[in-house]
Amino acid sequence: MSLHHLLSIADLERRQLRALLDRAQELRHQALGGTGLRGTLQGRTVCPLFFEASTRTRSSFMLAATRLGADVLPFEVANSSGKKGETAIDTMRTLEAMGVDCFVVRTAIDGELRALVAAAKPETRFINAGDGRSNHPTQGLLDMLTIRQHKGMDFSRLNVVIAGDILHSRVARSGLQALKILGCGEIRVCGPDSLMPSDGTLDGCKHLSRFDEAVAGADVVMMLRLQRERMEQGLVGSSESYFNDYGLDPRRLALAAPDAIVMHPGPMNRGVEIADAVADGDQSVIFEQVSNGVSVRMAVLQAVFAA
Repeated sequence: MSLHHLLSIADLERRQLRALLDRAQELRHQALGGTGLRGTLQGRTVCPLFFEASTRTRSSFMLAATRLGADVLPFEVANSSGKKGETAIDTMRTLEAMGVDCFVVRTAIDGELRALVAAAKPETRFINAGDGRSNHPTQGLLDMLTIRQHKGMDFSRLNVVIAGDILHSRVARSGLQALKILGCGEIRVCGPDSLMPSDGTLDGCKHLSRFDEAVAGADVVMMLRLQRERMEQGLVGSSESYFNDYGLDPRRLALAAPDAIVMHPGPMNRGVEIADAVADGDQSVIFEQVSNGVSVRMAVLQAVFAA
């Protein structure tokens, strides 16, 4: 399959989403250290254009591009001309003029990514690595791949819980889009009312206020980070009270299906949204998600360069 850009999960049809997951699964061996695909993107240049800090996403995109043989041009915002007042568009055009073929963009500003796409040459490719609170499509893809590896391809049988700060979470938005496209049986959302969006994001979901009720019988429990850096003051109380109401601990996890898996996009706030015993427990697949990120991003890079 081919995609000129990947800006949102919502832009994908079910067959495209499944094809990306299939390809990512095929690429697992190469993603974890193989060299057999080093000639795939030889002569292409990929730039991780990150205006926000990142560990997992930036590192895995750089590894993915390297595994496919692309030249990687790192961008360090702290050392860039952005500190002198250069706009994001001018930064992108400068790097584009040097021969960058594909930008992997992370930005804190909703709408900035699409402005960059509109200002670029038609042949330049873009992949969304997280924009504001809007989208994080490759995280959504790697989450779906992780679920599929443990629960099979038939999402219609699954009861999935997404809990926590959905209002500020681009991860949640992309995950919800993907689950709906794949026909998930029941999607439950839970968190403080002040952290629930009212823009249609939760359409088709079951909103539960009590976390114990939300977790009961769940096949997948996806916890979200409490994003205080994006919040206005007063949206939630103390970390302790939040954990008491919405934290995933062993007692609550025992309410889920016996073979339930626990997910978290990271970085984790241990003791705030998730207990150590759960994050490091047998049902946690959190570091499997990280591992899947490389193969998913390889699949996406292949798709955008196939266009």
